[in-house]
Amino acid sequence: MSNFYKFAQFASFLYFKLFHRFEVGGLQNVPKEGAFILASNHLSFFDPPALGCRLPRNLHYFARNSLFSGPLGILISNLNSIPVNRDQLDLKTLKTVLRVLNMGHPLLVFPEGTRSGDGRLSDGQRGVGLLVAKSKVPVLPAKIEGAFEILGKGKSIPRLGRKLKVSYGPQLGFNDLDPGKSTDNRYDLISQRIMSAISEIK
Repeated sequence: MSNFYKFAQFASFLYFKLFHRFEVGGLQNVPKEGAFILASNHLSFFDPPALGCRLPRNLHYFARNSLFSGPLGILISNLNSIPVNRDQLDLKTLKTVLRVLNMGHPLLVFPEGTRSGDGRLSDGQRGVGLLVAKSKVPVLPAKIEGAFEILGKGKSIPRLGRKLKVSYGPQLGFNDLDPGKSTDNRYDLISQRIMSAISEIK
């Protein structure tokens, strides 16, 4: 974990704590070593730093490939971001992600594929099911609350004082998620099981 990444974690936590009464629950569920996929609902641009700032691991992220230009591109490149086409998980990106997981790093994904338009949980995309099936790593479900009210779609300025909460649920083993190679809609079923676990986090 680089010093820059640690600084970004600290700065994010400090901001959330000072201005959004930040709470984190379920840290005991986070694996201390080994690869896993951190799967969360997606409410705002605050989600990645909120999910990563208290995590004692070197978390890797997806980011839209259109963001990798100018100063922002330099910033997110130094925060373990992986460029991705939002419309599909292409072969090149999949290989990069599998290499990251094979090195033992955790990876953050948002199964819904994009930020919620109304703050509610929507269906997961089959791409996360494909990723789980190919990597065979466990999944750590997480739930964010309050981020939509703070900086949801359509908002450009954060609403200070609103509470932000992140909760990590119990880990899901690969065998608990995968219905088997011969199952129809295998990737969709894996995605559905992940979304169900996210919805059950209290």
